[in-house]
Amino acid sequence: MSNSPETIFSKIIRREIPATIVYEDDRALVFRDINPQAPVHILVIPKRVIPTIADATAEDESLLGHLLLVATQVAREEKLDGGYRLVINCGQNGGQTVYHLHIHLLGGRAMGWPPG
Repeated sequence: MSNSPETIFSKIIRREIPATIVYEDDRALVFRDINPQAPVHILVIPKRVIPTIADATAEDESLLGHLLLVATQVAREEKLDGGYRLVINCGQNGGQTVYHLHIHLLGGRAMGWPPG
């Protein structure tokens, strides 16, 4: 972990707060959102804290790609063959409420446009 402020996700990574984990490896943790906005609502997070996507650097390129591939793998496992949406909120105006980068995987229903 970095010197970033403590978040609920840090506590989930350390298993201090329970979560329904659907995937884990050395770089990522994937779990079901406790306030789902779709029939399938899963969060994909890096184990290393990056507060927002705007804080990512060139050094994070491999990790960011890994998170997207993990999201795709989980979508396949969740049988979201009809499609799904991946969302990254950034900052207060972008709707981010937890300052630990996370990808929302939403599926199981048709998504409207425009979002938000």
